[in-house]
Amino acid sequence: MKQQTIILTGGGTAGHVSLNQAILPSLLELGYDVHYIGSEQGIEKELIGETFPNVPFYGIASGKLRRYFSMKNFTDPFKVLAGMMQAFRIIKKVKPQVVFSKGGFVSVPVVMAAKLAGVPVVIHESDVTPGLANKIALPFASHVFTIFEETLKHLPSDKATCTGSIIRPELLKGERAKGLAYCGFTTLKPVLLVMGGSLGSVVLNDALRKNLPELLKQFYVIHLCGKGNYDESLESLSGYKQFEYVTTELPDLMHAADFIVSRAGSNSIFEFLALHKPMLLVPLSAQKSRGDQILNANLFKKQGYAEVLQEEALTKESFMKSVYTLTGRKEEMVETMSKTQKPKTPDEMASLILNYQK
Repeated sequence: MKQQTIILTGGGTAGHVSLNQAILPSLLELGYDVHYIGSEQGIEKELIGETFPNVPFYGIASGKLRRYFSMKNFTDPFKVLAGMMQAFRIIKKVKPQVVFSKGGFVSVPVVMAAKLAGVPVVIHESDVTPGLANKIALPFASHVFTIFEETLKHLPSDKATCTGSIIRPELLKGERAKGLAYCGFTTLKPVLLVMGGSLGSVVLNDALRKNLPELLKQFYVIHLCGKGNYDESLESLSGYKQFEYVTTELPDLMHAADFIVSRAGSNSIFEFLALHKPMLLVPLSAQKSRGDQILNANLFKKQGYAEVLQEEALTKESFMKSVYTLTGRKEEMVETMSKTQKPKTPDEMASLILNYQK
């Protein structure tokens, strides 16, 4: 019997790769031949290559989809067209039974090519409202899965299902003691983990670093600052440990944290929720994004899982005030989080996707 095949796609940020990383072992265990299509220079090539070196990775051309005026809006459609032709050739060669897309700009030409090749497409949307890439891809999809129940009202009712969050099993297996040891910390003080996403956040980094003298009186601080944002002048600062980016150590660091300050990407905040970590969310401003993180953060605040500080209001003083508010609500937040529905496993998500294979 011929081995069955699946193509995964998604990229641009770690958030558009993490679910694919989570379900990949489940698909391999089921005996599927898994292939990945990403962008030529995207973070997905590194993330998939590091963890799954035996999974074939194909880099294709990808144009950015912009909601604002740019001369590149006139040239990037040709990149999308080139990417679609490249993806079509890959699909015809690999012959997958289904394509699964986690979104991001690179997924658009892949989804279009799959439809053209007669291959079913399953999309995953993790924000409250669909992103532009998924909006464009929607007509070519057989089905869309969402994390938020609220997202369903933005999608066709006959091909959308809310699954809730999907959490990587290794995240739940992290160990606090290992995370503390990795940073050289003890149990004398609570740990504040500050992270700005895979690309880092300059405004969040600045607000944290300006407050380090005050914060270190009460906390150990783990800082995931993003590539290119490492500050060598702070290397010898006691109680402060900075990393540009971590992969295998992340579960241990998250288990070591008592509080988390972060952007409000949906994958991350649902991971914090699953681990019952009180969080202060600083969503990307509407000027820098389509506002999806603001919706995510406000919904989590409404449900009692998070404190929110809007980026426009982020100052040295407001940052500290919000951290103090967060620490004062720890027990209340943890209790609220403990009552939430358990996240789906990657095995369960893989089964849902495979229901749509041809």
